[in-house]
Amino acid sequence: MSTRNSKTSKAAARERLRIEREKEVKRAKTRRQLVVAGGVVALLGIAAGVAVAVNQMNKPSYWSDAAKKPLVKPANTTGTNGTTVIVGDPGNKNTLQEYEDMRCPVCAAYEQEAGAAVLQGAKDGKYKISYTFGTFLDDREGGNGSKKALSALAAALNVSVDAFEQYHTLLYSKKVHPEETKDEFNDADKLIQLAQQVPALKNNAKFSDAVRKGTFDKWALTMSDTFNKAPGVTGTPTVKLNGKDITVIGQPQATVMAEIQAGLVK
Repeated sequence: MSTRNSKTSKAAARERLRIEREKEVKRAKTRRQLVVAGGVVALLGIAAGVAVAVNQMNKPSYWSDAAKKPLVKPANTTGTNGTTVIVGDPGNKNTLQEYEDMRCPVCAAYEQEAGAAVLQGAKDGKYKISYTFGTFLDDREGGNGSKKALSALAAALNVSVDAFEQYHTLLYSKKVHPEETKDEFNDADKLIQLAQQVPALKNNAKFSDAVRKGTFDKWALTMSDTFNKAPGVTGTPTVKLNGKDITVIGQPQATVMAEIQAGLVK
């Protein structure tokens, strides 16, 4: 009797255990389904957010709306509305003024040929470089790449002058710079992706947020207005040393540097 009751009890216990296991398997399956569903919803939300951001940026009123927002000046700028961007010793008596448009292929050619040497001259204390950027190619070719790239450049400058220098060089590099007629810089995600090649900007949330949110869009428009008002500037690139034009278009690095050296005030 006792033996038979023991077997029965054991069988009942095994049955209860089996039922509990089946229930746990079902609960685990339900949890996995909920997690997957939640992940899909989250991904869809992110995708929708990106799509909204892109659509907003391409709305006809996007830049006119940006012009009405408060001006946010990047760090490491001076002058009226923060549109003075200096590389080198601000107190240097020699000023090399560079006027560029981020979509300009001739600017890209100049930077690829002589940019590194010109930048080194500023670091060596021969002169300071003052940058002024225009966005006229957006109007001429259609699109917003000049403005958006300039806004991203401001976000890099807000991180550091070194980040600005490196990002500026990168965007004009042969492997990155698009054809004049292609509005490839009108893409915040692309500008952020390219910035991963700059150590100070890699995985930099502050930089990425500023590019996506257009934190410095108003500043880009303000800088462009400064460019439009610059005397004696009819195109890009225009380079002036202490107010005197330096010939850079189509010139090799050695010629550019020799002309700059000849014009320096001792």
